Amino acid sequence: MSDIERGTVQANGITLHYRACGEGPPMVLLHGWPQTSYSWRKMLPLLAPHYRCIAPDLRGFGDSDKPVAGYDMRTVANDIHAMCDSLGLEDVYLVGTDWGGLVARRYALDRPGVLDRLCIVDIVPHDQIFANFTPAYARGAWHYFFNAVPDMPEQLVAHDIKLFLQAMFRPKYHNAAHMDEAIDEYVRAYSKPGALRGGFAYYKAMFDENPALDAENPDARIAEAVHCVWGNSGGMGGPFDVLKMWESVAPKLTGRGLDACGHYVHEEQPDALAEEIIAFGKV
Repeated sequence: MSDIERGTVQANGITLHYRACGEGPPMVLLHGWPQTSYSWRKMLPLLAPHYRCIAPDLRGFGDSDKPVAGYDMRTVANDIHAMCDSLGLEDVYLVGTDWGGLVARRYALDRPGVLDRLCIVDIVPHDQIFANFTPAYARGAWHYFFNAVPDMPEQLVAHDIKLFLQAMFRPKYHNAAHMDEAIDEYVRAYSKPGALRGGFAYYKAMFDENPALDAENPDARIAEAVHCVWGNSGGMGGPFDVLKMWESVAPKLTGRGLDACGHYVHEEQPDALAEEIIAFGKV
């Protein structure tokens, strides 16, 4: 098993912490909410024989800086681009799950042809979510709105961070045991000063700042090949037709859903996801 290194890099005016391992062409793996780069712990050793893997904590998360502002997708994508420049990474294979997948989307839209390819894990563009927002889906997505309320969520959640994270995680796992083995690490991460505010800030940018970015060029398309993987039991494959929701922005699109798998594919089915990522890299 490859040893996972830890490091920091100055990028776009902040310090990003990252985990890394492996040798070969560069791959960057972006986590979502409410996780950190720790969520890739099972994947990194599987990918290390094939790629030089870098998994940063996004701004506001984990052991990276938690500035007051800059949580729109363009700024976060600029962080990752600056990190790649600092580490000398070119023609990057970019993998993103949840918010990390949306960061990857914005990275590719703002820099067409710069990446090697993208794998997007269990997320769809937010405009597509809201265009297909049903009462049934809303029951599991109430946190979109709670997290976006100014100041209040941080105050309420701080009293019992573990209970809140368990409430967020559990319905989105096919097998909650995969959450239980990691929950203490996520509680540690979200107990750090500024961490709750940083995570919630992504949702505060969800309703105004990010749609404004999309409105700049509504016909923009991702130039690179995109492969989507999703969970069919607790993931996006339950309520949504994932490929249909990506095809308007990603003309070179492939993908498939995994049964007995929830939203956190990289923690529940790391072997299957690694196979998908490696196979897509050879196409």
